[in-house]
Amino acid sequence: MTVRMKKVKKYTIEILLIFALSLSVILTGCAGRKASPEDMNISEAESEAETTVEAEAEKVETTEEETEALTETESEPESSIEETEVAAEVDASQDMSASQLSSESEAIYLDENWQYSDFTVVHNDPAILYRAQNNRKDIIIGVDAGHGTKGAEGMKIYCHPDKSPKTTGGSTAAGATMANAQSGGMTFNDGTGEATMTLKVARLFRDRLLEDGYDVLMLRDEDRIELDLMSRTVIANNMADCHISIHFDGDGLGYDKGAFYIAVPDGIKNMSPVKETWELDDRLGAQLVEGLGASGIKIYGNGTMKIDLTQTSFSTIPSVDLELGNQATLVNDELASKYVEGMMLGVDSFFAQR
Repeated sequence: MTVRMKKVKKYTIEILLIFALSLSVILTGCAGRKASPEDMNISEAESEAETTVEAEAEKVETTEEETEALTETESEPESSIEETEVAAEVDASQDMSASQLSSESEAIYLDENWQYSDFTVVHNDPAILYRAQNNRKDIIIGVDAGHGTKGAEGMKIYCHPDKSPKTTGGSTAAGATMANAQSGGMTFNDGTGEATMTLKVARLFRDRLLEDGYDVLMLRDEDRIELDLMSRTVIANNMADCHISIHFDGDGLGYDKGAFYIAVPDGIKNMSPVKETWELDDRLGAQLVEGLGASGIKIYGNGTMKIDLTQTSFSTIPSVDLELGNQATLVNDELASKYVEGMMLGVDSFFAQR
Protein backbone atom coordinates (compact mmCIF):
# COMPACT_ATOMS: atom_id res chain seq x y z
CA MET A 1 0.00 0.00 0.00
CA THR A 2 1.43 3.38 -0.96
CA VAL A 3 1.87 6.31 1.49
CA ARG A 4 -0.60 8.38 -0.55
CA MET A 5 -3.28 5.73 -0.17
CA LYS A 6 -2.73 5.52 3.58
CA LYS A 7 -3.23 9.30 3.92
CA VAL A 8 -6.45 9.15 1.89
CA LYS A 9 -7.76 6.46 4.22
CA LYS A 10 -6.79 8.41 7.39
CA TYR A 11 -8.35 11.75 6.36
CA THR A 12 -11.57 10.23 5.06
CA ILE A 13 -12.22 8.22 8.23
CA GLU A 14 -11.45 11.26 10.47
CA ILE A 15 -14.00 13.40 8.59
CA LEU A 16 -16.67 10.72 8.92
CA LEU A 17 -16.00 10.32 12.67
CA ILE A 18 -16.28 14.11 13.28
CA PHE A 19 -19.59 14.10 11.46
CA ALA A 20 -20.87 11.24 13.61
CA LEU A 21 -19.67 12.89 16.85
CA SER A 22 -21.43 16.17 16.04
CA LEU A 23 -24.65 14.35 15.33
CA SER A 24 -24.30 12.45 18.61
CA VAL A 25 -23.96 15.71 20.62
CA ILE A 26 -27.11 17.13 19.09
CA LEU A 27 -29.03 13.96 19.93
CA THR A 28 -27.75 13.95 23.53
CA GLY A 29 -29.16 17.44 24.10
CA CYS A 30 -32.59 16.12 23.36
CA ALA A 31 -32.28 13.14 25.68
CA GLY A 32 -34.27 14.79 28.58
CA ARG A 33 -37.41 15.29 26.55
CA LYS A 34 -40.13 12.76 26.01
CA ALA A 35 -39.69 10.92 22.85
CA SER A 36 -41.72 12.38 20.05
CA PRO A 37 -42.19 11.43 16.45
CA GLU A 38 -39.45 13.94 15.67
CA ASP A 39 -37.19 12.21 18.25
CA MET A 40 -37.95 8.87 16.65
CA ASN A 41 -36.92 10.30 13.32
CA ILE A 42 -33.72 11.64 14.91
CA SER A 43 -32.94 8.21 16.45
CA GLU A 44 -33.53 6.62 13.13
CA ALA A 45 -31.27 9.24 11.57
CA GLU A 46 -28.58 8.51 14.18
CA SER A 47 -28.75 4.81 13.40
CA GLU A 48 -28.70 5.51 9.70
CA ALA A 49 -25.72 7.84 10.15
CA GLU A 50 -23.77 5.21 12.03
CA THR A 51 -24.57 2.69 9.32
CA THR A 52 -23.51 5.17 6.68
CA VAL A 53 -20.21 5.81 8.49
CA GLU A 54 -19.47 2.09 8.61
CA ALA A 55 -20.45 1.63 4.98
CA GLU A 56 -18.33 4.56 3.88
CA ALA A 57 -15.36 3.25 5.88
CA GLU A 58 -15.74 -0.16 4.20
CA LYS A 59 -16.04 1.57 0.85
CA VAL A 60 -12.79 3.44 1.50
CA GLU A 61 -11.07 0.16 2.39
CA THR A 62 -12.41 -1.56 -0.74
CA THR A 63 -11.57 1.34 -3.03
CA GLU A 64 -8.10 1.52 -1.57
CA GLU A 65 -7.52 -2.21 -2.08
CA GLU A 66 -8.71 -1.97 -5.67
CA THR A 67 -6.48 1.05 -6.27
CA GLU A 68 -3.52 -0.72 -4.73
CA ALA A 69 -4.12 -3.82 -6.86
CA LEU A 70 -4.40 -1.68 -9.98
CA THR A 71 -1.19 0.15 -9.05
CA GLU A 72 0.64 -3.16 -8.59
CA THR A 73 -0.67 -4.44 -11.94
CA GLU A 74 0.45 -1.32 -13.75
CA SER A 75 3.90 -1.54 -12.19
CA GLU A 76 4.52 -5.18 -13.23
CA PRO A 77 7.74 -5.79 -15.23
CA GLU A 78 7.30 -5.10 -18.94
CA SER A 79 9.99 -7.52 -20.14
CA SER A 80 7.55 -10.15 -21.40
CA ILE A 81 5.61 -7.52 -23.39
CA GLU A 82 8.81 -6.10 -24.84
CA GLU A 83 10.03 -9.58 -25.86
CA THR A 84 6.75 -10.26 -27.66
CA GLU A 85 6.96 -6.93 -29.49
CA VAL A 86 10.54 -7.61 -30.57
CA ALA A 87 9.60 -11.08 -31.86
CA ALA A 88 6.69 -9.59 -33.79
CA GLU A 89 8.97 -6.96 -35.33
CA VAL A 90 11.43 -9.66 -36.42
CA ASP A 91 8.69 -11.75 -38.03
CA ALA A 92 7.27 -8.67 -39.73
CA SER A 93 10.71 -7.78 -41.09
CA GLN A 94 11.29 -11.29 -42.40
CA ASP A 95 7.93 -11.43 -44.17
CA MET A 96 7.89 -7.84 -45.45
CA SER A 97 8.89 -8.87 -48.98
CA ALA A 98 6.19 -11.55 -49.11
CA SER A 99 3.50 -9.10 -47.99
CA GLN A 100 4.56 -6.62 -50.68
CA LEU A 101 4.67 -9.24 -53.44
CA SER A 102 1.57 -11.18 -52.43
CA SER A 103 -1.97 -9.89 -52.83
CA GLU A 104 -3.19 -12.27 -50.14
CA SER A 105 -2.11 -15.20 -47.99
CA GLU A 106 -4.07 -18.08 -46.55
CA ALA A 107 -3.43 -20.60 -43.79
CA ILE A 108 -3.82 -24.15 -45.13
CA TYR A 109 -4.48 -26.80 -42.51
CA LEU A 110 -4.39 -30.53 -43.13
CA ASP A 111 -7.78 -31.89 -44.20
CA GLU A 112 -8.28 -35.27 -42.56
CA ASN A 113 -10.32 -36.39 -45.57
CA TRP A 114 -7.30 -36.07 -47.89
CA GLN A 115 -5.54 -39.20 -49.13
CA TYR A 116 -2.76 -40.36 -46.77
CA SER A 117 -3.81 -37.93 -44.03
CA ASP A 118 -4.18 -40.94 -41.72
CA PHE A 119 -0.42 -41.51 -42.02
CA THR A 120 0.37 -38.12 -40.42
CA VAL A 121 1.15 -37.66 -36.74
CA VAL A 122 1.56 -33.90 -36.12
CA HIS A 123 -0.46 -31.30 -38.03
CA ASN A 124 -1.51 -28.57 -35.58
CA ASP A 125 0.08 -25.75 -37.60
CA PRO A 126 -0.77 -24.68 -41.15
CA ALA A 127 1.17 -24.22 -44.34
CA ILE A 128 0.87 -20.69 -45.79
CA LEU A 129 -0.37 -20.10 -49.34
CA TYR A 130 0.77 -16.81 -50.89
CA ARG A 131 -0.93 -15.47 -54.02
CA ALA A 132 1.19 -13.47 -56.47
CA GLN A 133 0.15 -9.86 -56.91
CA ASN A 134 1.28 -9.32 -60.50
CA ASN A 135 1.86 -11.35 -63.68
CA ARG A 136 -0.04 -14.29 -62.23
CA LYS A 137 0.70 -17.68 -63.78
CA ASP A 138 -1.93 -19.63 -61.79
CA ILE A 139 0.76 -22.16 -60.82
CA ILE A 140 1.36 -23.04 -57.17
CA ILE A 141 4.91 -24.03 -56.18
CA GLY A 142 5.12 -26.02 -52.96
CA VAL A 143 8.30 -24.98 -51.11
CA ASP A 144 9.42 -26.94 -48.06
CA ALA A 145 12.23 -25.56 -45.88
CA GLY A 146 13.51 -28.96 -44.80
CA HIS A 147 13.34 -29.99 -41.13
CA GLY A 148 12.11 -27.61 -38.39
CA THR A 149 9.36 -29.88 -37.02
CA LYS A 150 8.37 -29.72 -33.37
CA GLY A 151 5.91 -31.74 -31.30
CA ALA A 152 6.76 -35.10 -32.90
CA GLU A 153 9.64 -36.22 -30.68
CA GLY A 154 9.84 -40.02 -30.61
CA MET A 155 6.97 -40.46 -33.09
CA LYS A 156 7.19 -42.60 -36.23
CA ILE A 157 5.65 -42.51 -39.69
CA TYR A 158 5.45 -45.24 -42.32
CA CYS A 159 8.04 -45.11 -45.10
CA HIS A 160 5.63 -46.37 -47.79
CA PRO A 161 1.86 -46.19 -48.35
CA ASP A 162 1.71 -50.01 -48.49
CA LYS A 163 3.85 -50.19 -45.32
CA SER A 164 6.54 -52.17 -47.11
CA PRO A 165 10.21 -51.83 -46.05
CA LYS A 166 12.64 -49.29 -47.49
CA THR A 167 14.73 -50.55 -50.39
CA THR A 168 17.77 -48.30 -49.76
CA GLY A 169 19.47 -46.72 -46.80
CA GLY A 170 19.64 -43.05 -45.89
CA SER A 171 18.64 -41.28 -42.71
CA THR A 172 16.53 -44.42 -42.17
CA ALA A 173 18.16 -47.81 -42.78
CA ALA A 174 17.18 -50.13 -45.62
CA GLY A 175 14.59 -52.69 -44.49
CA ALA A 176 12.89 -50.34 -42.03
CA THR A 177 9.13 -49.84 -42.37
CA MET A 178 8.94 -46.70 -40.23
CA ALA A 179 11.00 -43.51 -39.98
CA ASN A 180 11.26 -40.69 -37.46
CA ALA A 181 8.49 -38.13 -37.89
CA GLN A 182 10.84 -35.41 -36.65
CA SER A 183 14.43 -34.83 -37.70
CA GLY A 184 16.53 -31.87 -36.62
CA GLY A 185 18.78 -32.08 -39.65
CA MET A 186 22.54 -31.66 -39.62
CA THR A 187 24.71 -28.80 -38.37
CA PHE A 188 26.99 -26.80 -40.65
CA ASN A 189 30.67 -26.55 -39.80
CA ASP A 190 30.12 -22.96 -38.64
CA GLY A 191 27.47 -24.09 -36.12
CA THR A 192 24.36 -23.08 -38.12
CA GLY A 193 21.50 -25.57 -38.03
CA GLU A 194 20.28 -27.00 -41.33
CA ALA A 195 16.69 -25.98 -40.56
CA THR A 196 17.79 -22.36 -40.14
CA MET A 197 19.61 -22.29 -43.47
CA THR A 198 16.87 -24.06 -45.43
CA LEU A 199 14.33 -21.53 -44.13
CA LYS A 200 16.55 -18.62 -45.19
CA VAL A 201 16.90 -19.98 -48.72
CA ALA A 202 13.22 -20.99 -48.91
CA ARG A 203 12.07 -17.47 -48.03
CA LEU A 204 14.31 -15.92 -50.68
CA PHE A 205 12.97 -18.46 -53.19
CA ARG A 206 9.40 -17.65 -52.12
CA ASP A 207 9.87 -13.93 -52.74
CA ARG A 208 11.40 -14.48 -56.17
CA LEU A 209 8.62 -16.87 -57.19
CA LEU A 210 5.97 -14.34 -56.15
CA GLU A 211 7.79 -11.59 -58.02
CA ASP A 212 7.68 -13.70 -61.18
CA GLY A 213 3.95 -14.46 -60.84
CA TYR A 214 3.98 -17.91 -59.21
CA ASP A 215 1.80 -18.60 -56.18
CA VAL A 216 3.75 -20.19 -53.32
CA LEU A 217 2.68 -22.78 -50.76
CA MET A 218 5.20 -22.42 -47.93
CA LEU A 219 5.12 -25.75 -46.12
CA ARG A 220 7.27 -24.24 -43.36
CA ASP A 221 7.38 -20.47 -43.01
CA GLU A 222 8.53 -20.26 -39.38
CA ASP A 223 11.49 -21.46 -37.32
CA ARG A 224 9.74 -24.58 -36.00
CA ILE A 225 6.20 -25.79 -36.64
CA GLU A 226 3.96 -28.68 -35.66
CA LEU A 227 3.74 -30.08 -39.18
CA ASP A 228 5.61 -33.31 -39.83
CA LEU A 229 7.11 -34.46 -43.13
CA MET A 230 4.05 -36.55 -43.97
CA SER A 231 1.64 -33.67 -43.29
CA ARG A 232 3.67 -31.35 -45.50
CA THR A 233 3.61 -33.92 -48.30
CA VAL A 234 -0.15 -34.47 -48.05
CA ILE A 235 -0.87 -30.72 -48.03
CA ALA A 236 1.37 -30.22 -51.07
CA ASN A 237 -0.37 -33.10 -52.88
CA ASN A 238 -3.70 -31.34 -52.55
CA MET A 239 -2.75 -27.67 -52.85
CA ALA A 240 0.32 -27.36 -55.12
CA ASP A 241 1.44 -28.17 -58.67
CA CYS A 242 4.85 -29.40 -57.53
CA HIS A 243 6.74 -29.98 -54.28
CA ILE A 244 10.36 -28.81 -53.82
CA SER A 245 11.96 -29.67 -50.48
CA ILE A 246 15.19 -27.77 -49.76
CA HIS A 247 17.98 -29.55 -47.87
CA PHE A 248 21.72 -29.76 -47.32
CA ASP A 249 23.39 -33.16 -47.08
CA GLY A 250 24.83 -34.31 -43.76
CA ASP A 251 27.47 -36.58 -45.30
CA GLY A 252 30.29 -35.79 -42.87
CA LEU A 253 32.68 -34.71 -45.64
CA GLY A 254 35.12 -31.89 -45.01
CA TYR A 255 34.56 -30.26 -48.39
CA ASP A 256 31.60 -28.90 -50.35
CA LYS A 257 30.66 -31.72 -52.73
CA GLY A 258 27.98 -29.72 -54.58
CA ALA A 259 24.24 -29.86 -55.27
CA PHE A 260 22.13 -32.79 -56.42
CA TYR A 261 18.56 -34.09 -56.27
CA ILE A 262 17.39 -37.38 -54.82
CA ALA A 263 15.77 -39.64 -57.42
CA VAL A 264 13.38 -42.53 -56.87
CA PRO A 265 15.21 -45.91 -56.81
CA ASP A 266 14.18 -48.66 -59.21
CA GLY A 267 12.91 -50.89 -56.40
CA ILE A 268 9.78 -48.79 -55.73
CA LYS A 269 8.96 -47.47 -59.20
CA ASN A 270 6.03 -49.90 -59.46
CA MET A 271 4.55 -48.88 -56.11
CA SER A 272 1.54 -46.56 -56.08
CA PRO A 273 1.59 -43.54 -56.25
CA VAL A 274 5.29 -43.55 -57.24
CA LYS A 275 4.61 -45.31 -60.55
CA GLU A 276 2.44 -42.36 -61.65
CA THR A 277 4.89 -39.62 -60.66
CA TRP A 278 8.53 -40.76 -60.68
CA GLU A 279 9.24 -39.68 -64.25
CA LEU A 280 7.95 -36.18 -63.50
CA ASP A 281 9.99 -36.22 -60.27
CA ASP A 282 13.11 -36.95 -62.31
CA ARG A 283 12.39 -34.24 -64.86
CA LEU A 284 11.76 -31.62 -62.17
CA GLY A 285 14.91 -32.61 -60.30
CA ALA A 286 17.07 -32.66 -63.41
CA GLN A 287 15.88 -29.22 -64.50
CA LEU A 288 16.45 -27.74 -61.04
CA VAL A 289 20.03 -29.09 -61.00
CA GLU A 290 20.61 -27.87 -64.54
CA GLY A 291 19.44 -24.40 -63.48
CA LEU A 292 21.72 -24.44 -60.44
CA GLY A 293 24.69 -25.36 -62.63
CA ALA A 294 23.88 -22.54 -65.04
CA SER A 295 23.90 -20.14 -62.07
CA GLY A 296 27.39 -21.13 -61.02
CA ILE A 297 26.55 -23.70 -58.34
CA LYS A 298 28.85 -26.70 -58.05
CA ILE A 299 27.05 -29.93 -59.01
CA TYR A 300 27.79 -33.30 -57.42
CA GLY A 301 28.61 -36.00 -59.95
CA ASN A 302 25.81 -36.33 -62.50
CA GLY A 303 23.50 -34.28 -60.27
CA THR A 304 21.46 -37.11 -58.79
CA MET A 305 21.49 -39.86 -56.18
CA LYS A 306 18.88 -42.61 -55.84
CA ILE A 307 17.44 -42.94 -52.33
CA ASP A 308 14.12 -44.34 -51.09
CA LEU A 309 12.49 -41.29 -49.44
CA THR A 310 9.19 -41.01 -47.57
CA GLN A 311 8.39 -37.71 -49.31
CA THR A 312 8.52 -39.04 -52.86
CA SER A 313 6.94 -42.35 -51.83
CA PHE A 314 3.72 -40.52 -50.85
CA SER A 315 3.76 -37.71 -53.45
CA THR A 316 0.99 -37.57 -56.05
CA ILE A 317 2.47 -34.49 -57.76
CA PRO A 318 5.99 -33.86 -59.17
CA SER A 319 8.16 -33.91 -56.06
CA VAL A 320 11.87 -33.64 -55.33
CA ASP A 321 14.28 -33.47 -52.42
CA LEU A 322 16.92 -30.94 -53.53
CA GLU A 323 20.26 -31.06 -51.70
CA LEU A 324 21.99 -27.70 -52.27
CA GLY A 325 25.29 -28.70 -50.67
CA ASN A 326 26.52 -30.22 -47.42
CA GLN A 327 27.71 -29.19 -43.96
CA ALA A 328 30.98 -27.87 -45.44
CA THR A 329 29.17 -25.44 -47.76
CA LEU A 330 29.75 -21.80 -46.79
CA VAL A 331 26.34 -20.26 -47.49
CA ASN A 332 26.61 -16.48 -47.73
CA ASP A 333 24.15 -14.03 -49.28
CA GLU A 334 25.80 -14.27 -52.70
CA LEU A 335 25.57 -18.06 -52.76
CA ALA A 336 21.97 -17.99 -51.50
CA SER A 337 21.07 -15.66 -54.37
CA LYS A 338 22.67 -18.09 -56.84
CA TYR A 339 20.59 -20.93 -55.37
CA VAL A 340 17.44 -18.91 -55.94
CA GLU A 341 18.41 -17.94 -59.48
CA GLY A 342 19.18 -21.56 -60.35
CA MET A 343 15.95 -22.90 -58.88
CA MET A 344 13.98 -20.24 -60.78
CA LEU A 345 15.55 -21.39 -64.05
CA GLY A 346 14.59 -24.95 -63.23
CA VAL A 347 10.98 -24.10 -62.32
CA ASP A 348 10.52 -21.98 -65.45
CA SER A 349 11.92 -24.73 -67.63
CA PHE A 350 9.79 -27.45 -66.04
CA PHE A 351 6.48 -25.63 -66.37
CA ALA A 352 7.29 -24.34 -69.86
CA GLN A 353 7.27 -27.96 -71.02
CA ARG A 354 4.01 -29.00 -69.32
